[in-house]
Amino acid sequence: MPIDDSVKGTRLPSVTMTLEAGRLASFAGATGQPDPVYRDPLAARNAGLPGLPVPPTFLFAIELEQPDPFAWLTGLGVDLRWVLHGEQAFTYHAMAYSGNTLVASPQIADVYRKKGGALQFVVKRTAVTHVDGSPVADLDSVIVVREPEVTS
Repeated sequence: MPIDDSVKGTRLPSVTMTLEAGRLASFAGATGQPDPVYRDPLAARNAGLPGLPVPPTFLFAIELEQPDPFAWLTGLGVDLRWVLHGEQAFTYHAMAYSGNTLVASPQIADVYRKKGGALQFVVKRTAVTHVDGSPVADLDSVIVVREPEVTS
């Protein structure tokens, strides 16, 4: 089913997360972050940091904290069996550290089609801020939806 272009600009529910040191350290280890300031609170303190810094790409995980993180897609009529995560980009504005509380505010920025409608693309932009509204990062995510009934 084609995704209606009128969803462009739709704001999705915000998600708030307090950054827990153990979770940041686990993510840093899982992604092979070699710098100990990302895994060891003492190393972070010795480096003059207020806590463990958020590892690169971790901010993508904030929106996954929702009970159904893909409800926004199914709400568009998308069959999740035909979804592919196509692209992710991060623009960082400020550092965040363990103990900080962040707010992720997503919105659907664009919808477009290729291959005669056989592939649909949904661009989601998420502004991540501290609770005071100061910017931390902007995330752009492109979701590809295959339409099996459409042949190009």
